[in-house]
Amino acid sequence: MARHGQASASTSNAFSFISKGWREVKDSADADLQLMKDRANSFKNLATSFDRELENLFNSATGIRPSSSSEIDFVKKLQPKLVEIRRAYSSPDFSKKVLEKWTPRSTIRIDLSAIKNAIVAEVEEREGMTEFDRIKRRRSLKFSEFWGEWKRDGEDEEKQSRKDWEPIRVLKTRLKEFEKREFLGGFKNSEFVEKVKSSLKSVYKDAQESQAVPPLDAAELLASLVRQSEPFLDQLGIRKDVCEKLVESLYSKRKNYFLLNSLSSGVSSVLEGENVNDELDTRIASVLQSTGHSYDGGFWTDHAKHDPSDQKRHVAIVTTASLPWMTGTAVNPLFRAAYLAQSAKQNVTLLVPWLCASDQELVYPGNITFTSPEEQEIYIRNWLEERIGFKADFKISFYPGKFSKERRSILPAGDTSQFIPSKDADIAILEEPEHLNWYHHGKRWTDKFNHVVGVVHTNYLEYIKREKNGALQAFFVKHINNWVTRAYCDKVLRLSAATQDLPKSLICNVHGVNPKFLKIGEKVAAKKETGEKAFSNGAYFLGKMVWAKGYRELVDLLAKLKSDLDGFKVDVYGNGEDANEVQSTAKSLDLNLNFLKGRDHADDSLHGYKVFINPSVSDVLCTATAEALAMGKFVICADHPSNEFFRSFPNCLTYQTSEDFVAKVKEAMENDPHPLTPEQRYNLSWEAATQRFMEYSELDKVLDKETNVRRSSRGKGKGISKSASMPSLSGMVDGGLAFAHYCLTGNEFLRLCTGATPGTRDYDKQHCKDLRLLPPQVENPIYGW
Repeated sequence: MARHGQASASTSNAFSFISKGWREVKDSADADLQLMKDRANSFKNLATSFDRELENLFNSATGIRPSSSSEIDFVKKLQPKLVEIRRAYSSPDFSKKVLEKWTPRSTIRIDLSAIKNAIVAEVEEREGMTEFDRIKRRRSLKFSEFWGEWKRDGEDEEKQSRKDWEPIRVLKTRLKEFEKREFLGGFKNSEFVEKVKSSLKSVYKDAQESQAVPPLDAAELLASLVRQSEPFLDQLGIRKDVCEKLVESLYSKRKNYFLLNSLSSGVSSVLEGENVNDELDTRIASVLQSTGHSYDGGFWTDHAKHDPSDQKRHVAIVTTASLPWMTGTAVNPLFRAAYLAQSAKQNVTLLVPWLCASDQELVYPGNITFTSPEEQEIYIRNWLEERIGFKADFKISFYPGKFSKERRSILPAGDTSQFIPSKDADIAILEEPEHLNWYHHGKRWTDKFNHVVGVVHTNYLEYIKREKNGALQAFFVKHINNWVTRAYCDKVLRLSAATQDLPKSLICNVHGVNPKFLKIGEKVAAKKETGEKAFSNGAYFLGKMVWAKGYRELVDLLAKLKSDLDGFKVDVYGNGEDANEVQSTAKSLDLNLNFLKGRDHADDSLHGYKVFINPSVSDVLCTATAEALAMGKFVICADHPSNEFFRSFPNCLTYQTSEDFVAKVKEAMENDPHPLTPEQRYNLSWEAATQRFMEYSELDKVLDKETNVRRSSRGKGKGISKSASMPSLSGMVDGGLAFAHYCLTGNEFLRLCTGATPGTRDYDKQHCKDLRLLPPQVENPIYGW
């Protein structure tokens, strides 16, 4: 009995729950029907508004362009249809018809027996029936059993819908015909329509562009100021690593904020995977770009730079010497120009000094002189093609130069940069940038060119220290070198650590050897394989005969070790200003030195020597040493930073003391050199040197960067250019240094006091005649009252 009462109570509770649910369903259905009525009324109002706007369209179109008779007939035919549509929309039964058509034609019924079965199964489950019986008796309540089947009259309703909406279909057809006619031709192209289109386009914004960029906060501004003030802080004794840690600590908080926002929004951050400096640059550039600001330069920069877009890049190599003067700054830039010109990425121009006849007699060996630049160009190209074995496609140009007897070097006369046309002023390579810019009075290189690379060839401080008051002179020259290289170069490459540590500099040997020397080395290796004797002579030394080129070290070593090296003979090849003094000193010390006239290192008479002696500690990177190694010879040289590159070669024997020198000489004279491996030959070649130059000068990045910028500018995306959109405090300081240098070098008295050759601020009349130039007064006029 108790069980029966409990079951009845459960059933009544279930039916009360169902009745309550049914009331909720009914209320929800009534709300949906009311919503549909409201939407029908709004559609009615929309149709009325559409009718009104269409009439305004006709009126405005009629005002724009006079209608023809055929167009008026068309409008008359269209008007009855509009009246019919208006009457259909305005009828009181319109809402009722819409509800009838939009209400689903379905049959809804509630299957109470299915609900009953479910409740009974639930009660039996509570009474402890077995799992098998519960699974057998219980059955899931299907949607179709509770609500019944949804019945549609698909095809009939579609036909009825087409019949009810016939006015709309006719209106669309009429409008299409109306558009094809000339009636709306003037209206479509009218100024009103164009303004509407432009306003719609301005309303639409890309999602990426519409994202607001937060402004810079105080910590970011302070971090940027500290980072760009690193050169100034360095002068105050604050190390660079301290500045970097300070910048990182200031920016880290803001960086974490951006990373959290990017993770929460599911968007990858542009700051991921970059160092702090790049992140800060990108952040500032994005803020400036969002404000529409575009930075075109600083106080001292020239805005009209070469535009490399859609054309080949241009590389201008400027050097301080030229053939037939057999010096490193004449030979190595010539090879660099030839091998850079092999690439199809860029055109190359080699700019060399032109000397007047009086200076040619002092500089060029063998009484070689030229009457015109064209004649000297032919000599240079013939000499080069004999050694590289291919025709080098590059341009050779000349700038005015004067030979300084005191400095034993050629100094530019006038503004050297003006001899590179503005259309070709893209990338500049300054061979000996400090030498070229000591007295440079003209346009700043980094203003005229997009990228400027300096290559340091000479250890000037070592030479100056050997002169009178050398220590004082070296002190001033050191700071002047820092000044001009920082002001005029973007990147500086030092051939070895023997040079002065200059701003923006890296150490890398970017020089190779003449391919002719590698071929000589291959012939020597072939002789060894066949059992022939490759070397018939002993030791030799070759170089310009000045004390600073290693002759002082050679004389001192042999004089000190005369007894230890009894019978050791050295043949010396060279010409120079100190030739008589060197020979007389060696003769007075009774040294076993045989002096001969200077000659090309590839001359056949030098192939038979087995040992090359080079005790010089003033060289930066001795070209003769590299050539001797390429020819398969032993090289005995000092343990000095200038020889660091050669230590990896087994035939390079370095010494630290005089006793060590004696041991290396005996070792070389008693043994045969090791043949070079293919890898060692490649490392000495100009192909490898050019590859190293492209990498360490960042010239490959510059070329790839401009290519990517041109590609991206043709696409739809917009990139952020850090260097072009934000000013640099360091760049402003460099520009100020360049401006100060320009002002000082413009004063002839100051030039003469610092050792400049008189008359080198501008080129003279003889240069005008030889190079067919306008006089300086005409080229650079000075206007006054």
